[in-house]
Amino acid sequence: MPVRIRLQRHGKKGKPFYWIVAADSRSKRDGKFLEKLGIYNPNTNPATIDINIDNSVKWLQNGAQPSNTARRILSYKGVMLKKHLLGGLAKGALTEEQVEARFKAWVEEKESTISTKTESLAKAKADAKAKALAAEKEANEKRMMDAAAVETAEEVAEEITETVEETAVEAAEEATAEAVTEETVVEEKTEETAVEAAKEEAVVEEKAEETKAEETKTEATKEETVVEEKAEEVKEATEEVKEVAEDKKEAVEEVKAEAETEAKEEAAAEEKKSEEAGDSEKK
Repeated sequence: MPVRIRLQRHGKKGKPFYWIVAADSRSKRDGKFLEKLGIYNPNTNPATIDINIDNSVKWLQNGAQPSNTARRILSYKGVMLKKHLLGGLAKGALTEEQVEARFKAWVEEKESTISTKTESLAKAKADAKAKALAAEKEANEKRMMDAAAVETAEEVAEEITETVEETAVEAAEEATAEAVTEETVVEEKTEETAVEAAKEEAVVEEKAEETKAEETKTEATKEETVVEEKAEEVKEATEEVKEVAEDKKEAVEEVKAEAETEAKEEAAAEEKKSEEAGDSEKK
């Protein structure tokens, strides 16, 4: 059965941590495992690694193959070094005391390096915190200075406002007095203007009445002329009618005279015919 040393994921989303396990290579990543060898938490700085070195070396000696990430972690904690040293012990190149001494020296050096890194990180964190406190203190001082400046500005503004208000009141009083004087003058001028306007209006009305009378007289004259012209036209028409009537009367009399003459001639002719008829009967 091929055994593999690998990481098994745990933790919540965005903040995972891992178990270092020896498991069957055919099993799922987060499935069953043969043995838990340690833990790896990358959320801290530096990362937290807690591993059972002896059991890890045992699995490596039995042929277990670590994944790439697991190999780096095992090398970081000295598991790969101890396996190498134990290989030299098995070949007789090293004694057990030498193996322990070399591994202990490496672990001390590694811990010194980690401690130096931890101290530098802590120092950087402390410096950052001190800088943040200094910046906050400076901001507070600046805020206090700004507040004091604002208060001073408000006091100055209030003094200026009071001065301006007093000046405005004085100016308003002066303006009111001037306005009253000007109003009196304007009223006098208005009265004078009204009197002059009334006079001018009376003159204009008189002229308008005269103009209106003249226009009325002119219109009356024109109407009289028109009436006279119409009367003459009527008189002429009446005379023409009379002449036509007289002509008709003369024509009627002529016709009447002609009719009487014809009647007389006819009566005479009939009498003559009667006489001639009587004479012929006597014969």
